[in-house]
Amino acid sequence: MKTNIGLFLKKRAEICPNREAFVEFERNRRFTFAELNGRANRVANGLLDSGIRPGDRVTTLLKNGIEFVETYFAIAKIGAVMVPINWRLVAGEISYILQNSGAKALVYDSDFDATVNSLQGGAQGELPVEQWIRRENSDTGTPDWAMDYDEFVGSFPTQEPPVGAWDDDNLFIMYTSGTTGRPKGVVHSHNGMLWSQLTSMSTSDMRDGDRWLLALPMFHVGCLSPTSLLVHRGGAGIIMRELEVGAMFRCIEQEKVTIFMAVPALLQFMLAAPELEQCDISSVRWIATGAAPVPVSLLHEYEALGISIFQAYGLTESCGPGTLLLPEDGEAKVGSCGRPQMHTDINIIDSDGNTIPMGSDQAGELLVGGRHLMKEYWNNPQATAETLIDGWLHTGDICTWDAEGFVTICDRMKDMIISGGENIYPAELENILAACPEVQEAAVIGVASQKWGETPLALIVPAAGTAPTAESLKAYCKENLAGYKVPQLYELVDTLPRNPSGKLLKPELRKQFPGPAPF
Repeated sequence: MKTNIGLFLKKRAEICPNREAFVEFERNRRFTFAELNGRANRVANGLLDSGIRPGDRVTTLLKNGIEFVETYFAIAKIGAVMVPINWRLVAGEISYILQNSGAKALVYDSDFDATVNSLQGGAQGELPVEQWIRRENSDTGTPDWAMDYDEFVGSFPTQEPPVGAWDDDNLFIMYTSGTTGRPKGVVHSHNGMLWSQLTSMSTSDMRDGDRWLLALPMFHVGCLSPTSLLVHRGGAGIIMRELEVGAMFRCIEQEKVTIFMAVPALLQFMLAAPELEQCDISSVRWIATGAAPVPVSLLHEYEALGISIFQAYGLTESCGPGTLLLPEDGEAKVGSCGRPQMHTDINIIDSDGNTIPMGSDQAGELLVGGRHLMKEYWNNPQATAETLIDGWLHTGDICTWDAEGFVTICDRMKDMIISGGENIYPAELENILAACPEVQEAAVIGVASQKWGETPLALIVPAAGTAPTAESLKAYCKENLAGYKVPQLYELVDTLPRNPSGKLLKPELRKQFPGPAPF
């Protein structure tokens, strides 16, 4: 049987048409699988009518909502390729993704009118986008050059569109920042998403009737994969458009949420929220987390609430799955990210490519294997060849594994900073800071943060005749970077340590500025 992820929705609508599929908490809208399938078909037929064909890239700049979900399944059905854009990015960053992907259409929320108006007006140069489809969330009205989403979708039939992709055809391209400062488009196929779903369902505790809170942004693989998985499994997705801790507790109580994902920082925030005592969250069975180890004290506090914690390690390039630390191992193996998930293989190699035996104290690079790996980096054969070798995904993460196969991440070869669950690459920040008139040289390292896990620290050699301040540097970064990437910490230095060939010595900087951050 051939695989098309969009047809999973059609099949689920045939099996249990009247079962609740998705709920929008803030908007108080509810959709059955039959209703969702009909809406997705309208979107699919509308896209076909507007000239979208199999293989065409359709970008989305949408906050969490039913429009994101139905557009995803619509694009999948007709064989186009979804490119979900991180809506925290600024116009220049979005422009690069539109150009690099060759996007033929952009579906966007009116929340981002200012950014999209700038893009469409040519402020970032010529773009390949031919169709601009705007979802109205305000009363400002849709411009003449864009189509109103609701009117566009409402004018097309609910009948099934012709299927335009199968198996290893492209399903979506998700852009993730690279160490060179330019984001790379991670390409996943229909089969890759299928195996990602099978892996997650067979390793974690998924049950019929589960209600999954979708509070993380859907443009992340950590939320897109569960969104897709819920249709496969027949569970309900409870969508939050905005993540606010108090509202999250009220949503859990009202909708009887059983599962959700949260980065460790959010788990800490939740325990300090007054709503913890005010709301009934006894329906929650388990929470998945990642990006940083969970302290034993935190595990105990959630255990006292009757909630288990699954600790995961995964990547955009693996469509999510990698390793998983099960709740029963959480205390004995604190600091570990677990063992490989079902349908996933791992290996740890030294600098010569030799496997490091389990139980060794030696650290090496973590490799991930499985049928859920990415196909390639879009239009980037060199990066693909460097990352996918003989069927293994080279993660760039340095780790060890004990005699029982439990993996512990030690460091990141690529210097990536994980702040509040978001990946931040120092090279991208350094490139922006280097263009600032007040900066002669810049280096960015991560320092420990009690609130965010890690936070960027920018080390600045001032340009001659200037006296930059943290406020002036921060303001410059805000004009050129998404808010979550902007360093909050700055230190002025006379020089940056380099080796004889000019390579920046970041280990020396980490010794000089060990942190932690004051927040």
